[in-house]
Amino acid sequence: MRQRQLGLWMLTALVVGNMIGSGVFLLPASLASFGTVTIFSWVATSIGAMFLALVFAKLSTLFPRTGGPYVFCREGYGDFVGFQVAYNYWVSMWIGNAGISVAFTGYLSTFIPELNHSNLLAFCVTAGVVWVLTIVNIIGLHFAGFMQLILTILKFVPLVLIALVGLFFIDWSNLAYFNVSGKSNFSAFSGGAMMTLWAFLGVESASVPADDVKDPKKTIPRATILGTSLAAVLYIICTIVIMGVIPIPQLKDSAAPFADLAGKIFGEWGKFAMGAVAVISCLGALNGWILLTGQIPLAAAKDNLFPKKFAKVSKTRAPVFGVVVSSILVTALLFLNFSKNLVDQFTFIILLGTLAAILAYIYSTIAEFVIYIKHPDKVDKASVVKSLTISGLAFLYTFWMVISSGQQIVFYGALLMFTSIPVYGWMEWKKYQKKFVGV
Repeated sequence: MRQRQLGLWMLTALVVGNMIGSGVFLLPASLASFGTVTIFSWVATSIGAMFLALVFAKLSTLFPRTGGPYVFCREGYGDFVGFQVAYNYWVSMWIGNAGISVAFTGYLSTFIPELNHSNLLAFCVTAGVVWVLTIVNIIGLHFAGFMQLILTILKFVPLVLIALVGLFFIDWSNLAYFNVSGKSNFSAFSGGAMMTLWAFLGVESASVPADDVKDPKKTIPRATILGTSLAAVLYIICTIVIMGVIPIPQLKDSAAPFADLAGKIFGEWGKFAMGAVAVISCLGALNGWILLTGQIPLAAAKDNLFPKKFAKVSKTRAPVFGVVVSSILVTALLFLNFSKNLVDQFTFIILLGTLAAILAYIYSTIAEFVIYIKHPDKVDKASVVKSLTISGLAFLYTFWMVISSGQQIVFYGALLMFTSIPVYGWMEWKKYQKKFVGV
C-alpha cells in the first residue's frame, strides 16, 4: 500500500499559501479607491469564506478523493456539470498562476527596476519562475509539499510581525476616509467584498489532493478551517494597519502598499525587506497552485471526462502531463499579453481567473443538498440541518458576489462557461467512437 504524503501542517500550509499570495500585497491600493469601508468588506468576505470552508470540509468527509470541487459536483449533478466545474476550475487555476507570476515579477522590480521598462525581460523572468516551480512539482508531491511549508512560514511570519508592530503606528484619523468612491455605502461595501474574494481563492485547496492526504476525513476539514481562519485574521489586521498608517489618498497611488508600510515603520531597509517577503509570498502561492493544476484534470481523466494522458502519474505521484500542459498554457497567456505592462497584465488575468473559480463555488454550495437526495446513506441526521444551513448561507454569499461583480463580468463568466460545452461534446464523441469500434 502506497504511503500518503501530505499531513496536517503541509495541508494547512497549502491552504494558507494558496490564499496569501499576490492578493494581500496588491489589494490595499485597489481597495483604497473605495475607502476604509472595505475593512468591513474584508470581514464579510472572511465570514463568507468560512462558510465556503465549512462546505468543502463537509463534502471532503463524504467523498475524500482527489479532485475537490470537481468530485463533489460530479457526485451531485452528474458528468456534464462535473466536467464544467473541472474545466472552469482548472482554467481558473492556470489563469491565476499567470497572474501570480506577473505579480512576482512586479515585486521583483523593486530590486531589478529594468523589469518595469523591458517587456521582453519581464516575460522571460515571469515564464522562467513558472517553469522552475513546475520542475519542483514534477520531482514529487512530498518535495512540493515541503517547499510549500517552508515558503508559507517565510511569508506568514513577517506579515504577522508587521501587522502587530504596525498597530502601534496607526493614526486613527486616517480611518475617517470611510467612503471615497462616490457611490452608496452599500455599493462600495459590495464592490470591496467582490475584490477581496480574490484573496480567498484557494479555500478549497486541501480537498483537491485528497488521495495523497494522511487520514483525509480528519485532516482535510482541520486544514481547511485552520488555514482559512489564519488567513482571515491576518487579512483584517493588515488592512486596518495599512489604512491606519498610510492615508487613503496616498495609498490609492501606491504601487507597493506593504513595502511603503514597512518603509514608514522600519525605514528604507524595511521597504526592501517587505519587497523580498512579497516575492516569497508569490513563490509560495505559485508553487501551491502549480501543484493543484495537475490534480483536477487527473481526477477528471480517471472518470473519462478528460483525456487519459492527464491520468498518468510519475513514480513520485506527480501528475506530470497535467502540470506541464497547464504551465504551457500559462506561458502562452503571458505571451499573448506580452505588449501590456505588468499592472495591466495582472488586472486582465485576475479578472478571468476569479470568474472561472466562482462557478465551482456556486455549484459546490448546492451540491450537498443534491448529494443527500441521491445518497441518503451519506446523511448524518444529527448534523444535517446545521450542514445544509451553512451550505445555504455559502450559496447566498457566492450569489451576492456574482451580483456585485457587475454585468460585464457576469457576461465574460457565462462566455467562459459556455466554452466548456463543445469540449465536453468532443470528449463524449471520442467515448462514443471507442464504444462503437469495440462493438
